[in-house]
This record gives sequence, structure tokens and C-alpha cells, in this order.
Amino acid sequence: MMKEKIISSAMNTKILTIDLDTRAYDIFIGTGLLSRLQDFIPDDVKKRSVFVITDENVTQYAQTVSEAATSLGASKVEVIVMPPGEGTKSFSSMQKISEFMLSNGLNRNSLIFAVGGGVIGDLAGFCASIAMRGVEFIQVPTTLLAQVDSSVGGKTGINTAQGKNLIGSFYQPSAVIADIETLKTLPKRELLAGYAEVAKYGLIQDEEFFKWLEQNGARVCSLEQDAVAYAVEKSCRAKALTVEADEKEHGRRALLNLGHTFGHALEAAAGYNGLLLHGEAVAIGMVMAFELSSRMGLCSNDDVERVEKHLQDIGLPTRAAYIDGLSTTVDDLIEVMRRDKKVVSGNMVFVLVNRVGEAFLSADVPEDLVRAVLKDSLGDEEKGTKGKWKSKFSSHS
Repeated sequence: MMKEKIISSAMNTKILTIDLDTRAYDIFIGTGLLSRLQDFIPDDVKKRSVFVITDENVTQYAQTVSEAATSLGASKVEVIVMPPGEGTKSFSSMQKISEFMLSNGLNRNSLIFAVGGGVIGDLAGFCASIAMRGVEFIQVPTTLLAQVDSSVGGKTGINTAQGKNLIGSFYQPSAVIADIETLKTLPKRELLAGYAEVAKYGLIQDEEFFKWLEQNGARVCSLEQDAVAYAVEKSCRAKALTVEADEKEHGRRALLNLGHTFGHALEAAAGYNGLLLHGEAVAIGMVMAFELSSRMGLCSNDDVERVEKHLQDIGLPTRAAYIDGLSTTVDDLIEVMRRDKKVVSGNMVFVLVNRVGEAFLSADVPEDLVRAVLKDSLGDEEKGTKGKWKSKFSSHS
């Protein structure tokens, strides 16, 4: 059962413990955590080789981790800097990191830090899971998306030409250190993309939280400290409880994929080149999931409009037609969706909703309705709906 406590310091730090028997670990949430990393790094780091995997955008945080490990007596510390962006989650990046570590003293007693957003966390975690058949690693998420979702729960992996995260493993970190002060250096577009994953928790199982977001989402995205801390803690608690109940995604955990079947297909179509961020694709996908549910007679159209309005008000795209430069077809997207990890016995599995806060899984979804929803989201160039996002949302410029 998940435990939580607050430890006293200059600023309060919330600790949530994910109980996975011998693989239990803590999620530390607070401000200024990177300035006192020695409180969270394992005591036995002395004489261990440490590898810090990061990207070009957050090298300052990687340097902080490196200096902390060195001061605690690590035998050596190597920093591996990768290009930012979804394109880095690749076979070539995995090979580059793995070969570098193996050539620089990696052993089963080494410690790996993943310092960055979801891309670095997924990539570094996967490298940790396969190196020496498993090396300890710690997540240090520096984006909102990573802090509320991808750093927690042990999903690691890389992308392929066939789709997103199709190569990967379940491999839990030994700790997650979420310093919300790192969000101050996050580009606005990345911050908004992370917000989509925050909203997801309210949409699938907690309408009261979604109501809170409707009132306070702008405060979260303005990085008001109390609002951000609450949103991160609430999201991590929801994720932790879900992972404890269903670590390997055989049932309940799959609800966290609301909008992801649609979203992953859009990401693949966009090419993992920055045209469409993961959280942006999820926002569009969640609207499509509600639209599909409405067309199936499950939720009301008022729910669809409510969700779309909130995400638009925050500054997220809600239709594929808003993405200037996205070139794809319904058939292309269906083909990608058929290769999704969630396909069972040839049937696409969707997270559907009865209302805001009540989601469920279904493989019994008429394909003609899926196609209709995709067509509606892609829009019609003759009606001038293509590529409106840049003018509609000034955050994407």
C-alpha cells in the first residue's frame, strides 16, 4: 500500500512510496531538491561508478547531479549528453549510450541517473534495464510531463519506424527525485504538453481533480508554487496507486493510456521531429477518445465540449487539423494504430469514458466510428481548418 510522509527542511518535501515488495521506491517531490541531493542519493554511492544521462537542454542539472555524486565519493562520474527531442529515443542512441558506458567501466554495481524529460527517462531507463541484465538507476525528471507521469512506474523504451515505445521493458527506478524548481527553465510549450498528462488523471478517475484543474490549471501553467506542487503530488499519487495495483499493465494501468492510441499514431505520422510533442498528441487524442465515446452513446456531447474547452483554454491543440505541417490520412493512422501494443487478438483497444472521471477499456469499438473521429480531427483543407494552431495558440511559434 502506498505510503506518504513529509520531511522537514527549508521547504517541505513530500515523499510517496510505491510498494512493489522488494522493488519499492520513493518519489521525492519538492522545491530545491537538487541543491541537497545528498539527502536522496543512496549512501553506498561511494566507490561506485556513476553515469549521468541527460540532454543538451538541461546540462546544468546534470552537472549538479555529477558534482553531488563526486562529493559523496563515487569512484568516477561520466556525463552523457544527448540531443533533445523524441528522435533521440532510438536504436542508435541506445547503442551509443550502452557502448559508452561499457567502454568506461560500467558494472553491475554502477549507478545511472536519468536527468531530463520523458525522452531521457525512457531511454536511460531502457539502457539501465538491459546493461549487465540490469543496473540501478534513478529518475531525476526536469519536465512537468516526466514528473507527473513518465518517470513513475518503470515503463522504459525507444521508438521505431513502426511506432512509439514498441521496444522496451518494465524496469523500476530505485528513486524518483522531482524538483519542481526545474520547471522554471522549461519552455512554455513543453510545460503545456506536460499539463495534458496532469489533466488525464482527472479525466479517467477523478472528476473532482478535473474540476480543480478547471479552476486552477492556469495557475499550474503559470508555475504558481502551491498549484504546481499540488498538481504534481496528486498526479504522482494517482500513478503510484495504479502501478501498485497493476505494474505490468494487465488491466487498470491501461486506463492511463487515455488518448494515447490516437496520440501515438499522430506522433508517428509527425515523425518524432518536434512538429508534435507527446503531450500535445495526447491532448488531441483525449478529445478524440471523448468524441468516440460520445458517438458510441457512452458520454454526452457536453462532456466532449467541456474537455476540449479546458484544454484549449490552457493552450493545447485539440484537433489534428491545428498542426501545421502534419500530413497524414485516416488510413495511415489506422495502420499505425493496428501495430499498437494495446492491440489484442487483432482488435484495437481503446480507453473510453462514460463521463468525466469514469474511464474503462474496450476492444469492441466499431472501426467506422474510429475512422469518423479521425477524419473529423484531421479536418478539411477546403474549409480552412488545417494548420490553425499557430494562430490560435500563441505558445506554439
